[in-house]
Amino acid sequence: MEYRRLGSAGLKVSALSLGSWVTYGRQVDVDAAAACMKAAWDEGVNFFDNAEAYEAGRSEEVMGAALRKLGWRRASYVVSTKIFFGMHDGVNERTTLNRKKLREGIDGALKRFGLEYIDLVFCHRPDPETPVEETVWSMHMMVESGKALYWGTSEWSADRLMEAWAVAEKHHLHKPQMEQSQYNLFVRRRVEKEYERLYPKIGLGLTVWSPLAAGLLTGKYNAGIPKDSRLALSGYEELRADPLQRGVPAGTGGTASFPALIEAVKKLQPIADDLGATTAQLGLAWCAHNPHVSSVITGASRPEQVKENMKALAVLPKLTPEVIGRIEKAVAGVTDVR
Repeated sequence: MEYRRLGSAGLKVSALSLGSWVTYGRQVDVDAAAACMKAAWDEGVNFFDNAEAYEAGRSEEVMGAALRKLGWRRASYVVSTKIFFGMHDGVNERTTLNRKKLREGIDGALKRFGLEYIDLVFCHRPDPETPVEETVWSMHMMVESGKALYWGTSEWSADRLMEAWAVAEKHHLHKPQMEQSQYNLFVRRRVEKEYERLYPKIGLGLTVWSPLAAGLLTGKYNAGIPKDSRLALSGYEELRADPLQRGVPAGTGGTASFPALIEAVKKLQPIADDLGATTAQLGLAWCAHNPHVSSVITGASRPEQVKENMKALAVLPKLTPEVIGRIEKAVAGVTDVR
């Protein structure tokens, strides 16, 4: 396993990590979660990602119970959560980053995890109604209290992120250290273009999600949507309509059509074959190839899937300029970077 600093921070996280979105508390119970986490741990993974919105807090409860079952030293692993969407319909309990929500959000997460502190806490989305200064001060207080070690953002614009950083700089507060953005061969603009000026200026670290584009890059959708796949799950109709989660359903003109994406995956297959890899392993390695990425968050519901994903590390050194050129040619026309 390769370990990378979280941007300019001293903390190091595994280049590949394990997340719980969709699976824990829905497809995966405590025993299965523990088995997957142990499989990842045995491969050197030290970072496990979560959020309050995942299965309305159940995902955090499952991961917390799995951690207790595994009995690892608290200092030996890094765990995250994200606050914003909430789990209740109260006016101050959903889609907000006000001081009340953030205070109660971290306390709720600690209780569900059964931990004394969370290593990484993300503001899960920007809140246009709460002043950035209020959010920054609240996150600073969260870190100062010892309930979190680092705070960051998820899917914030570069301008909004810089505004938060400037507030923290002005008042000598704990600054946003990391951003969690979608990043894969099809969705790249924010990470590669929009944030480009932030890396040298504020030392931003990235923990990227959906590296396999909601499973498209595994190739399992090449012949349709399997009944046991993520896109077939009840309650995830929006994901099925818009697998790249760009806000515009595939085929409506806002992004490449689903068939076009599948054709790109098929074009990647011979490249993966030449490297002795699967298209999934190629996709994960490609994400990790970006020097600004601190960790690529993988997902799995079985230990065997974890082990297969970890083989992407062996593909990473094979990504020569010539191979990268072949990959770019394969996805030309379906990526959001031109």
